[in-house]
Amino acid sequence: MIELKNVFNKVFLTIETDPLNRWVEATWYGYPTEDNLRTGVAAYTQALANTNANHILIDARQVLGSWEHSMKWMLEDWAPLAAQMGLEYYALVVAPETFAEDAANNMKENLYSFRAKVFNDLNKAKVWLKSQG
Repeated sequence: MIELKNVFNKVFLTIETDPLNRWVEATWYGYPTEDNLRTGVAAYTQALANTNANHILIDARQVLGSWEHSMKWMLEDWAPLAAQMGLEYYALVVAPETFAEDAANNMKENLYSFRAKVFNDLNKAKVWLKSQG
């Protein structure tokens, strides 16, 4: 497991790989600053490339606030690069009725590089990813 920490030495992201299911699972914590978001996204994208996975499972249920500040970068720069690195399916789990859920739905509506789906239940997200092959 990889743990990324912020300037206060608090974990803001954990990353685990699941070779059997061919996915990378990343769990976010706290407020996603622009720097932490870019660092974290780069780390799990690299894990995707290193493990020959084609799915990413994001658990953002413990995120406080939104990542709208980085949405343009994620859609225009990161998503096409992740698709080139093999990403095909992206499941994003968020707490309902939060700023994170609003940002997730905004991202999904504007994402064309790979297939994405937003969930409020981690197990349902895993079932969906497994059904994608």
